[in-house]
Amino acid sequence: MANKRDFYEVLGVNKSASKDEIKSAYRKLAKQYHPDLNKSPDAPEKFKEVQEAYDVLYDDQKRAAYDRFGHAAFEQGGSTGGAGNPFGGAGFGSQGFGDVDLGDLFSSFFGGGRRPQRNTGPTKGPDSIMRIRIGFMDAINGTTVSLTVNYDEPCSHCHGSGAESPSDITNCPHCGGRGVIIQQQRHPLFGVIQNEATCPHCGGRGKIVRVKCRSCNGAGYNRVKKDIPVNIPPGISTGQQIIISGKGERGYNGGPNGDLYVEVVVAKHETFVRQGNDIHIEVPLSFVDCALGTTIDVPTVYGEASLKVPEGTQPDTVLRIRERGVKDVRSGKAGDELVHIKVKTPTKLTKSQKDLLQAFQAQVGKKESIFSKWKKDKFNKA
Repeated sequence: MANKRDFYEVLGVNKSASKDEIKSAYRKLAKQYHPDLNKSPDAPEKFKEVQEAYDVLYDDQKRAAYDRFGHAAFEQGGSTGGAGNPFGGAGFGSQGFGDVDLGDLFSSFFGGGRRPQRNTGPTKGPDSIMRIRIGFMDAINGTTVSLTVNYDEPCSHCHGSGAESPSDITNCPHCGGRGVIIQQQRHPLFGVIQNEATCPHCGGRGKIVRVKCRSCNGAGYNRVKKDIPVNIPPGISTGQQIIISGKGERGYNGGPNGDLYVEVVVAKHETFVRQGNDIHIEVPLSFVDCALGTTIDVPTVYGEASLKVPEGTQPDTVLRIRERGVKDVRSGKAGDELVHIKVKTPTKLTKSQKDLLQAFQAQVGKKESIFSKWKKDKFNKA
């Protein structure tokens, strides 16, 4: 036990590492030292060391015991029975608890259930995610983009098994096809303890490949780079995702690939502003058009639409054009376009224009001006 390395050091993580960090470190090292992939003489021993560290640190109960007692929680040491064993002489015999399953023992202490049996069959791989940026009008009308994807494609020859033929796959003789082996260790307090560990011969798969596939050299997959067409439906918005089946991370033990989630980011438009399924646009008009009323052809995301501006329209009035907004990506129902009226005052006038306005002002001056009426209503009520 004196020469045994610290489990955190073995995996290259610190003592505050999360379970995801522990799993990630384990996968990297297990692949590096797996006997099927690494033929160096010390690879099996290192693989066993990595596996042992992972089995302890990934299990919350074992990790708690290891953090408290170190390797002594799982290795031989100390005396059993008598004064050295608090359970000695209590009907358990000279070996403490005798043959005890470690999972059951910790379950009785911490209230957990039995550890589930490891799945050695085909398992779907994890999903992955990519982001693409599309134009504003492409999101409105829909489009098709070509996405370059690097992923592990199941080998077409062995269909992910890694074997040259189905007859070249057999149950692992060391674990009987279970993917796990039973280890017995003597504990200073509890005597002989039984513990499940991943089989180092088959790496937990439960199967042994006698003749490797000539196409993928036993890996079960080939790394490929492909251009995949992605159909963007009309009405999609930023943050929504498109699922491409089978283009995620590779599966385990010949299982199918996970899925690829393509998250869409929509660029902004120079004029149109989208809010939900509605489109907003600002339209400049002269005060004459607003005063007398007019009809204008307003740009929309689907072309122009006629809009009647009522007589006496005020600045910042919002007029609505029905069903000229974005079509909902699920229902297909279109939103509206909201037209914000912005009154523009001319900065240069001809003499005749000034004369007309002065004549208009002279007529208005006979009555109380708009400003005077406002001031009187707001400040001269008393």
